[in-house]
Formats: sequence, C-alpha cells, structure tokens
Amino acid sequence: MSDNIVAADGPGDAESAAQRREQLTFDLDVEICVVGGGLAGLTVALEAARTGASVVVLEGRHVGWSASGHHLGTAMPGYGLPLSDLIARVGFDDAYELWSLSQQGADYVRAHAAEDVIPGLGLTEGALEVSNVDAGERLISQLQMLSEDFATEAEGWQIDRVRDTLRTDRYFHAVHYPRAFQIDGRKYVHGLAELARKAGARIFEGTPVVSIDSSGIRKRITTPRARLRASNVVLAGNVHLGEALRRLSDTLVPVWRYAAVTSPLGERLAEVMRFQGSVIDTDGIDHFRIVDGDRLMWASPETTWEARPERHAGGICKRIRTTFPQLGTVEIAKAFCGAVGQTVHGMPQVGQLRPGLWVASGFGRQGLNTSAMAGQLIARGMLEGDDRWRLFAPFELVWAGGMTGRAAGYAISMAMQARSAAAGTLARYRERARQARLNAANRQTGSRPRRSAAHHALAPNDSGETGAGGSSTSPR
Repeated sequence: MSDNIVAADGPGDAESAAQRREQLTFDLDVEICVVGGGLAGLTVALEAARTGASVVVLEGRHVGWSASGHHLGTAMPGYGLPLSDLIARVGFDDAYELWSLSQQGADYVRAHAAEDVIPGLGLTEGALEVSNVDAGERLISQLQMLSEDFATEAEGWQIDRVRDTLRTDRYFHAVHYPRAFQIDGRKYVHGLAELARKAGARIFEGTPVVSIDSSGIRKRITTPRARLRASNVVLAGNVHLGEALRRLSDTLVPVWRYAAVTSPLGERLAEVMRFQGSVIDTDGIDHFRIVDGDRLMWASPETTWEARPERHAGGICKRIRTTFPQLGTVEIAKAFCGAVGQTVHGMPQVGQLRPGLWVASGFGRQGLNTSAMAGQLIARGMLEGDDRWRLFAPFELVWAGGMTGRAAGYAISMAMQARSAAAGTLARYRERARQARLNAANRQTGSRPRRSAAHHALAPNDSGETGAGGSSTSPR
C-alpha cells in the first residue's frame, strides 16, 4: 500500500497539495465545518463543495492517519449488523432502503475509483464470504433473501468449487459477490482529499478541535490557534475525537485491527489461491486478498487496546500457515493497524443530533461503502433537505461502557474466536468421519468412492455455480 498522496495532476501537484494542508492559524466563517479527515468526512466535504458551499475540514493529525488509511480496501453492500438482525430491528421496508443505500455507497466508491478520477487504485473484482462450518442450508436461505428480496447479485459456491479456488480444507460453502471490489485504500482516501480540495474545500491538518458551541444558528468551533463559525458542523471522527467531543467518542468501543503484507510468495501463492478478490470468513476473523500479484495482505487479530503492529506479525503468520500450510512459513514485509469505532448496536451513526450538528461515525467493520453513503446522505441533508438519514434514527448514540465495555468487548471477541475455531474443527472432523463411513460402505459394495453429501448441499446449475434453490442470482 502506497504512502503517497494521489494527485490527478501528477507528482508535483501531490507535493503542493501536502503543503497546502497546513495548520489553521486564522479565524474563518464558513457554511460547513467537518471535524475529521477520514473517508466519511472527506466525502461530506467533497459533495458539499461540489454544490458551491464553503467547506473546511479540520483534522487533528493528518488525512487518513488511522482506520481510513489502514484497511484492506474492500467495498461491498451491507453493514456490520447481519441482514436478518437488521430486518428484526427496523422492519423489512426500512431494511430494504438501508440495504439499497449501502449498495449506492459501493457504487459511489467504484465511480471515484475510475482511472480518470483517482488513478492507480488497482481495482480488482469480487468478494468471497466463506464459511468455516458446513452451512449449506443457511447459505441457501441467505442467497434467497439477497437475490429475491434485496436485488443483490450473489452466487452460492459449493464445497468443491471453494476448495478448488482456495486450496484449504478450512472452508466449506461460500457466497460470491461478483459486484464487490477492492482498491488501494490509502491512495483512495488521499485521492478523495485532493478531489475535495479541487472542488473548493479547505483541509487543515494538525488542527484538533478544542471545543464546539453548537447552540444557536451559527456554531462556534475553537482550535488551538483559531476560531471558526459555521452554519453546520459535521462530527466525522472516530474514537480519537478527544475531550471536546467525549460524548460521541464514548459511544464507540475502540478496536484496533491488525494486518500485514507478506513478502513476495511467487508461484507458491498461485498454487493455493486462485481468486483475485477479497476473502472474508463468516465469523469476521480472517480477511485477506492478493496484492501486487504474489503477496498476501491479511487482517486477522484485533484488540481493544493499542499495540505495536509488529507484535502481531507472528500471529498473522500463524493464521496464514494454519489456513494454507502449503505456503510454509511466510515473511512479513509490513505490519499495520488502524483504530475503528464499533457501536453497541453494530450500525453506523448517521444523522442530525440537533439543528446544524451532524454525525457520521461508528464505521467499524462496516466497509468502504458505508462511509461513502454517510457522506452523501449528510451533504444532501444539509444542502438539499434530503431526510433519508432518518432511516438511521433507530440506531441512536448508546454509551459503550467505557473501560468496562472495552474489557467486555475484548472478552466477547476472544470467546467468539474460540467458539468459531472449535466449530470449524468439529465440522472438519465430522466431514472426515462421514467420508470414511462412505468409503467403507463403498468398499463393501464394490462401488466407486462417493463424495460426502455435504459437497452437494447447494445444488449446482449448468455453469457449476450455485444459487438460491439451485439457480444463480440474476444481476441487479
């Protein structure tokens, strides 16, 4: 992943763009003040500036310094909250609207990832959600819901196809999202910043917010060396918002997600992985993809306390070796992490807290699409009166429990990983035992060996793919 700012006008413009992101040292009067220079805040700034509004972005450190610049770059529809839980929470009609918004967010990222908009993002297609247990019937139900009720293009893969694509016995069935994609996340966030600047937004780095007075029509924002007045303030920060915005940051459980990029693996990698998109397990433990042709980028461990990324490099190596033992011991070229804020209810926090005070936060594990969606919703809400942000009203700010919440979150995460590992081990044991019984029965009858019925839990169609009820899903 590149550390350079992407500039559409060439390398020289990247340097001048960096120089223009100085600290704010003079007072300003603007229409919109965005607090936070991550993906959501920059999308708000870009969309608002395109309408001609005067926009300032205040970033306490530098653009994309935390989670927005340290992720695997996957864009696909959906939220951190499972679809069935979303329907239970808000009803089918609102769940459909929320899901459609998430798809529109992915479309927004794709449009801006075009080579003539933000170049060099290395877009690759497809995402594969794999199950580490034999869950064919559940996946059929999921595919039916996605295709028939939510107009989402998805394909079911049976076990044979999964294991032919990913040479490991750890995974069983899978759902393939052919319209999902991945890009270089660090280049994308800097590309958004450059687009926002060209549209007229002013971005100031090293400018933390000391206080906000949100009463009255004109809000007052204080920084260490300047004061601002704005008609609208957008809180687009994460768990690092600071004391001035403690009420918001206290609604988020801070989670540090650690990832690494291996050294080149050569032909070894092609032999064990024949998929260029992202692979995500259904338990949310492992997330990986190929980068630079023959490297693995792999995210796995997470904690609710910050640690040096290098400390987790060994754990990532172990996860890779456990999944693909054929690779042997791999060398880590770079380890990195970013802090995300996870909400108690599992959905992002999007909307208006009071007149003129907006929030776009809580995108932990939500993906690129949700920050893009939130940025568009809030810009349109402020400037066009679009009130679709109200769909997120059921997911209000909920105190995350402070230090106790962090400890509980970590304990729950560890328990989920242990339960997932045990379920996977049991599933593979049952598969081997079932296959052994079938082979023994075949030997007694003199029949040819048959594969376990688990390999046919999703009925194949003529193309070798599987879908709801045995047919692949039609495109949106």
